[in-house]
Amino acid sequence: MVLDWMEQFAHQFGYLGVFIISFIGSVSVVFPIPYTIVIYIMGSFLDPFFVAVSGGLGSALGEFSGYTLGYYGRAIVSEERRKKMDYMVKVFDRYGPVAIFLFALTPLPDDLLFIPLGVMRYPFWKAFIPALFGKTLMTFILAYSGQQSFELIKVLFGEAGLLGTVITTALLILIIVAMIKIDWEKLFEKYVGTKN
Repeated sequence: MVLDWMEQFAHQFGYLGVFIISFIGSVSVVFPIPYTIVIYIMGSFLDPFFVAVSGGLGSALGEFSGYTLGYYGRAIVSEERRKKMDYMVKVFDRYGPVAIFLFALTPLPDDLLFIPLGVMRYPFWKAFIPALFGKTLMTFILAYSGQQSFELIKVLFGEAGLLGTVITTALLILIIVAMIKIDWEKLFEKYVGTKN
């Protein structure tokens, strides 16, 4: 069983194991790997602060597999659409860090955000810093709650299952279609450009 292997690995390698398991768990695009349960369990054996630091860094770095996929997937988008997406980056500069932080903190599927960020060529560091803070806070909550109710954490941060995978995939397709079809230049000029 994957979860048993992950737990044994984390026990054997301590904080480094937490980092690696968090990275592996976050690298998966669309298909959830239940690394959050391992973080929760490790919080009852290791210092929750250091579990949060190692797990937060590992999962934040892992989430950028989706960013990389979007970054290199941009080549299949037409030049005209790419120019229009550049305006989406300007809109995202205003509200993006909060959205990235919230997606990283909560069980919302991060790939819904990171793949489009890569397609937009949103600056890596502007996406990474709020993702790191969000993931570190999430892992701290999980690790610190390791002494509390296991069932409650499993419901809040556990794996999504087949239904969650289907919903995540459908939402990701909708977001990518919206990125390509919406005229971001006109939206930018209408809602953001007039406020400057």
